Amino acid sequence: MTPTTGQRLIDRFHVEMGGWPTWLVRAPGRVNLIGEHTDYNDGFVLPMAIEQATWIALRPDDSPHLTLHSLDFDQRWRAPLDQLALASPKPSGSAPSWNEYVRGVAWALHAEGYPLRGWRGLLSGELPMGAGLSSSASLEIAIACAFAVVAGVPWAPIRMAQIAQRAENQWVGVNSGIMDPLASASGRAGHALLIDCRSLDIVAVPLPPATTVVVMDTTTRRGLVDSAYNARRAQCADAAARFGVAALREVSVARFEAEAPRLAPTTRRRARHVVTENARTVAASEAMRRGEAVALGRLMNESHRSLRDDFEVSSEALDRMVALAQADSACYGARMTGAGFGGCAVALVAQASASAFCARVAARYQAATGQTPQLIPCQPAQGAQAIALAP
Repeated sequence: MTPTTGQRLIDRFHVEMGGWPTWLVRAPGRVNLIGEHTDYNDGFVLPMAIEQATWIALRPDDSPHLTLHSLDFDQRWRAPLDQLALASPKPSGSAPSWNEYVRGVAWALHAEGYPLRGWRGLLSGELPMGAGLSSSASLEIAIACAFAVVAGVPWAPIRMAQIAQRAENQWVGVNSGIMDPLASASGRAGHALLIDCRSLDIVAVPLPPATTVVVMDTTTRRGLVDSAYNARRAQCADAAARFGVAALREVSVARFEAEAPRLAPTTRRRARHVVTENARTVAASEAMRRGEAVALGRLMNESHRSLRDDFEVSSEALDRMVALAQADSACYGARMTGAGFGGCAVALVAQASASAFCARVAARYQAATGQTPQLIPCQPAQGAQAIALAP
């Protein structure tokens, strides 16, 4: 978290809106330690909320409008609430503008029976877009939190995560799973979250002692809507149908190995990743409970190989970053994180050596690729919150 972000928004609000905001909303991004492309297969994921977040300074408005200024895009936007509530989703399939995520959340809230009240706000984010740190879910959860606090609706993390997912799926047009909004809404300081994406049961598990998570931004980007994400999801559904189950989460490693030969090669690879990744994710949470950094790191390394070779969602830049991290003496394990095709990798490193690790790996990556990466040590952060401001 940048300490000045909230105060910067408060001060700017006073200048632009002619008064002081009454609430400051924060919704964090997330990094997934392990459990990639398992969420929409009803499986297990192990994300943690991070300090970097989307922020909104806001004040209720007596008029039936939402007025929002995005500082990052330097765009002002105003819309009648009835227009937001009653619009029909028309996903374009192209990269959506920032206010389409806002429209989608307002529409989904209304569709689920929540009241919409007018408010004025300033919006700013600390998360790089398209990097695999869930900037879109962070924005959606921040908007949901703002609407909730203005309407006096108690914050219900799981319910609001489902609403954000509905906005992403039906309005934006990305068939994403529940992990991203749920991690942003439900994060717990000092802990990652083992999430069962079928039951939505959440178990908080601590990082191994004396370790730090390093987010490694390759500075390459992918457009999620236009990527192969939706194709991978369809391939997983096809694999599940061939096993005669509702989702690949129901297929054990033993059953997969016994029946894999009858699957087409591509279907076999996709299913093998999901089935083994679910097993790795549960094993990773158990290693964390025991404080075993070496075991967790080994599972992260195995996850990257599976994502690269079986699910085929890595990239040259991600593979390079992961290999450089894994070769460093301070690193327990590393893998790509997020949907793939660019963006970020994640490493588990010795806390005492985190700064030196970042410097070494960044220099080696730049020398190898000519690109300047960003390596950011992170600790698990608290989930979304609305902070009441003194009048």
